[in-house]
Amino acid sequence: MKDLSTHPCFNKDAHHKYARVHLPVAPTCNVKCNYCNRKFDCVNESRPGVTSSVLSPDQALNYLIKLVKIMPELKVIGIAGPGDPFANPTQTMKTLHLVRDHFPDMLLCLSSNGLNIGPYIDELKELDVSHVTITLNSFRTETLAKIYSWIRHDKRGYFGEQAGKLLLEKQLEAIDRLKEAGITVKVNTIVMPGINDHEIPEIAKKIAKKGVDLMNTIPLFPVKDTAMENMEEPSPEFMKALRKKVEVFLPPMSHCARCRADAAGLLGKDSAEAAQLLSETALLNVEKGEERPCVAVTSMEGILVNQHLGEADRIHVFRETPKGYKLVNVRATPSTGLGDSRWEKLCESLADCRAILVGGIGKKPAGILGRSGIKIIEMSGLIDQGLDSVYKGTELRSICKSDMTKCGEGCTGAANGCG
Repeated sequence: MKDLSTHPCFNKDAHHKYARVHLPVAPTCNVKCNYCNRKFDCVNESRPGVTSSVLSPDQALNYLIKLVKIMPELKVIGIAGPGDPFANPTQTMKTLHLVRDHFPDMLLCLSSNGLNIGPYIDELKELDVSHVTITLNSFRTETLAKIYSWIRHDKRGYFGEQAGKLLLEKQLEAIDRLKEAGITVKVNTIVMPGINDHEIPEIAKKIAKKGVDLMNTIPLFPVKDTAMENMEEPSPEFMKALRKKVEVFLPPMSHCARCRADAAGLLGKDSAEAAQLLSETALLNVEKGEERPCVAVTSMEGILVNQHLGEADRIHVFRETPKGYKLVNVRATPSTGLGDSRWEKLCESLADCRAILVGGIGKKPAGILGRSGIKIIEMSGLIDQGLDSVYKGTELRSICKSDMTKCGEGCTGAANGCG
C-alpha cells in the first residue's frame, strides 16, 4: 500500500525528505489567466507555467527512468503543465499510463484548472492517481471576469462572467467527483490584491464544506507581459495573517515553492543534475523528431482547421522549412466501415507526422493515434496558428466554430454560399 504521507506538497513534514518531479508534457492551455505568462525556454525563473523543455509521453518516460537512478528519494510523479493537463488529455493520459506501468509504487498527482478534468476522473481513479490540485480563485463571477481573459471549452470560446460561471461550475463538479473517487484534493488560490484577497475566507469555508483536504493560498507573482504585471505582490505578513483565517476552516499549506512545470527534487531545492538530464532528453527528442518532421491537418480548403477527423476524406500534410510552412502533399484517408483498422491504417499513412490538427476527433481514433506517438490538437482557426503551436510552442488562439466560415458581418456562416 502506498504511503500518501510522502507527498511533499500535501505534508509539510515530508518536504525535506522526499522528492517530486513534474513531467512537462502538457504545453497548451484552455484558460487565459491574467497573471500567467507561460514560457517554455526560461531556465532562470521558478514559477508555474515555466519549463525549459516540453516532452512527449515517451520522452517523459525515458527521462523518468534515468531520473530515478540519480534520485532515490523520488516518491511523487506529477503533471502540472506548462499548460493544463486536460487541455492536453491525450499526452497526459498516455504519460500516466506509461508511468503507472513502469512505476507501480509511485504516487501520481496532477495540477489543473479543473475545466476539462471531469471526463477523465474515472480513469484517474483506475490509475490510482492519489492527489489532485485544482486552482480555484473565486466563487463570484464578477471577480472571475477580472482574473480570466477567456476560457475555451468544447471548441468554443467564452468571455467575461460567462467564462467565469462555466469555469466555476466545472471546478466544483470536479471537486465533488474527485472526492467521491477517494482522491485527496488541494485547492490553490492565487491571492490578488484588490481583486480576490478579501474573498479568501469565503473560498476556504465553501471548499471545506465540499471536503477539500488542503488549501494553498499563493501570493500573486507579478509577471512581465501580463495584465497584472504592475500589481503589488502581497507581503509575507499579509499572507501569514490570511492563512490564519483559512485555518479556521481547513488546513492551509504554508510551504509552497511555486514550482516550475519541470520541477525535480526536494521542494525549493530543485536538482541541477535533473535539469541537465531533462535538457539532454529534450535534445534527443529533437533529433528523433526529424524522423517525424511533418504535421497532419484536417481542412476543407487548406487554410483553416475546420473538419472533424471522422468526416475527412483527405489529410493535408505540412512541414516546416527555412522559408516557412510547406504543404508536402494531400493524402486520402482510409475508407469508412473498417472499424479500428481504419485508424490503424491512418497511423501508418501518417508515420512521418508528429502531430495532427483536427476540428474534432472521436475517443477511439484519439486513443489509437495517440498511442502511435501522434500528438492530437483539437482546434479551430488558421492552420499556421496550429503549426506555430507544434513547431514553436506558441499559444493557440482559436476562433469560434460558428465564425469559421463567415466572410462578413451579414454572413450566416452556414457554408452554403453567399448572396
